Amino acid sequence: MIFDCDGVLVDSELISNSVLAGLLTDAGIPMTYEDCMREFRGRSLESVVTIVGGWDAPSPPPDLAARYYREVEEVFARDLEPVPGVIAALDRITLPSCVASSGPHHKMAVTLRTTGLWERFEGRIFSAREVAAGKPAPDLFLHAAERMGFDPATTAVVEDSLPGVQAAIAAGMRVLAFTRHSSTAEMRAAGGEPFADMAELPGLLAR
Repeated sequence: MIFDCDGVLVDSELISNSVLAGLLTDAGIPMTYEDCMREFRGRSLESVVTIVGGWDAPSPPPDLAARYYREVEEVFARDLEPVPGVIAALDRITLPSCVASSGPHHKMAVTLRTTGLWERFEGRIFSAREVAAGKPAPDLFLHAAERMGFDPATTAVVEDSLPGVQAAIAAGMRVLAFTRHSSTAEMRAAGGEPFADMAELPGLLAR
């Protein structure tokens, strides 16, 4: 099985999207936390820059990525927690697993170490920077499956964003869609199997 990182393993969405909204607003592209959650959640920062660059708005500053990662990693190292219930769920799951995230390795090193999850996945962590196209393209999940020796047809993905669900479906994988910050109807329409509490995950995987 394959876990997304942000919003599935680590409770980072409020921090990361608040920082991003502030940086874009400072650059003359007014955005709120809610705007960023709606427009960008699940996507790589490179994709965010591409999307914003296509808007009728000022171009994102060239140092946006450097400033973003500096700010979020400082807050992560101080305040980040695991997603509620995920530690207990992981303790009950015995399937071979890995992490595949839109974020870069240096960000995952901070988030997973801060939350005590690094040792569970060390050596089995994959980033969208390793593939040609990030979510919603299937590249990242197919890359992770190939490296892990997983058959996509029998691989489950745990995702919390619409682009992530779309990517897993495109990869031919089963998708368990965590709806803590998402629309249940939207995730189901995209092909995901919605669930709202991490305590449900081990039972869903056992089906």
